[in-house]
Amino acid sequence: MTDHVNAGPRLLPWTSPDGNPCFLFPGDGTGYVSRLADRMEAEQLGSAAVLIEEAERVLSGRAWTAGELQLLTLQLKDSLVVVHRVAESRGARLPVPDDEPVEPSEAREPSEQP
Repeated sequence: MTDHVNAGPRLLPWTSPDGNPCFLFPGDGTGYVSRLADRMEAEQLGSAAVLIEEAERVLSGRAWTAGELQLLTLQLKDSLVVVHRVAESRGARLPVPDDEPVEPSEAREPSEQP
């Protein structure tokens, strides 16, 4: 299964005033900054879900203007940047597997087993 969680610094869902990434050194995950980051990530993912619904509504109408499409494209791009950042942060905190990864060329289908 897993033996430990990556103990590297956590990528936070905000940047410095200069636009540089902010990190939090690992702790038990219950501190104020960790909880604030968790809430902010949840809000960002919720906003992305709302934007997906809005995109579906706009695109299903087939009566959009160029301005609506441009605004939607910009909003979707911004949301994708945020969601990608959340995915990177959470992915870096996933447990590390005990076993060595299997190379795709070494993987066999069940029917191919000797």
